[in-house]
Formats: sequence, C-alpha cells, structure tokens
Amino acid sequence: MKKISAVMGMGIFLLITIFRAEAQTNTISQIKAIEPYHVAVAFSKTTNIIFPYSIVSVDIGSQDVLAQKAKGAENILQIKAAKENFPQTNISIITADGSLTSFLVDYAEQPAVLNLSLAIEEKKNSTCILSETFNEAEIQKYAKLAAVSKGKSSSINDKRFGICMKLNGLFIHDNIMYLRMSIANETNINYDIDQLRFYIRDQKKAKRTATQEIEINPLYVKGDTAVIVGQTERVFVYAGPKFTIPDKKYLMIELMEKNGGRHLKIKVRNKTIIQAKLL
Repeated sequence: MKKISAVMGMGIFLLITIFRAEAQTNTISQIKAIEPYHVAVAFSKTTNIIFPYSIVSVDIGSQDVLAQKAKGAENILQIKAAKENFPQTNISIITADGSLTSFLVDYAEQPAVLNLSLAIEEKKNSTCILSETFNEAEIQKYAKLAAVSKGKSSSINDKRFGICMKLNGLFIHDNIMYLRMSIANETNINYDIDQLRFYIRDQKKAKRTATQEIEINPLYVKGDTAVIVGQTERVFVYAGPKFTIPDKKYLMIELMEKNGGRHLKIKVRNKTIIQAKLL
C-alpha cells in the first residue's frame, strides 16, 4: 500500500509539473514583439506624424524631444528636438482606436522626411490595447451601419423656407447612440450651416426662471459638412453616449443658418428615444 501511495503521489506531482510547464509555455507563446518605427527630428524643424485616429496619449522617453498635438487636429502629432545631437530615445502614442504605436527617435540636422502618414493598412508596428475610453474605430463602423440601416423610427421633421430637417433613425450599440438625420435643400440657394445643436431642455418654462439646457456633444459625426448645396440632400449620423430624457423634458435638435434666417427645430420625446433600434 505504501508503494502504491508513493507511486500515486509521484504521478500527481508529475501531472502538476506538466500542467504548470504547459501554462507557462502558452503564456510565453502569446508574447508578441512590436517593432518600432524610426523617425528623425531636427532642432529647427518640426516633424508631423498623421494618425488615422485621434491621439489619446503621448509618452516621450526623454526631455530632449518635444511633442504636442497640432492645434485643431486631434490626429496629428508634432515633434522636434529640444536640443541638438541628443542620444536616441523613443516615443509611444495611443490612439482612439485602442492602438499603441512606438517610434525610435534620432537627431538629424536635416531630416529626409518631415511629414509622415500612418494609413490604417500600414499600421503593422502597433498593437491593440484595452481602453476605458470610447473606441473611435468602432463608432465609425457602426455609424456607417446606421447610415444605411433599413430600421426606422417614427420620422420627425421640420420644414420651412424650402429646407427640410428630418430625424428618421435612432440606433443603439453598447453604450453609444446613433441618430440618423437628413437635411434637404429644395431651393437654389446654398444652405450654410452655422450650428446643429442637440440639447435637453425643460418642456415648460416657469415664470421668472431660466430654462435649463443640457447640451449633448457628439463623439463622431458621419457626413459632416458645412453646406447643403441647392437641390441636394445630405444624410448625417451623430454618435454620442447613450441617454434617456427625464420627465418634463425633451431633446431639442436645432439647425441654424449662417448669415441667414432659415432656422429649424425638432422636438424629440423620451418615448421616441427608448424605441432605438439595435445595431
């Protein structure tokens, strides 16, 4: 019996050892080396790197390099040398699609290239990471689906002065809501958009009190444009965080014409919002 127990004990020990070895092997096999890109920067010139998605964060390996997002462009990183002839360093960038991209940075008095563009298919030297922020690539994907989806909510519109604004689709995916709208210009005069606002406001305004407004800013707009040419129609999809509307309030969609008087408004009640179709 003692010999049998010893043999069984040894067998269990060997099995545990094998499982641990396999687990370690499987873990190691999942490790992937990410080859960095190379970029050269100068002290007196700025190098621009254009990413396919908005830049979420930037980490620089040395204070010898300066980096910032370009003003008015969330997907362009501008870098230059803080001092001449610095030793090689690196820079890591996380973009809104959840990708991490790395560069080795060298000094060059006269860089051969000052403007770099990373197209989506070219981003082989990056990897996807988990992020608590919204995934811009996913939002764009489902905004395209919302634009062509046959699912329709009850159409709500306002038509005046030959301009028709219509909300004809409400969709939801995960925690993002997609509002599909169309704006038609039935006149020969171009319609220049000054503002297209989304905000929640009170149904009734009490006397001697201010109307409370909560503006909803979209995360992404598909079909964004500044003008609706005469005799044309444009379809937009506005993507933003999911929401519902409290009692005695409504969603106001307001379209304002630049240097003009053709202003339109649409009121959307909560009963319409909660009928959003699943993408």
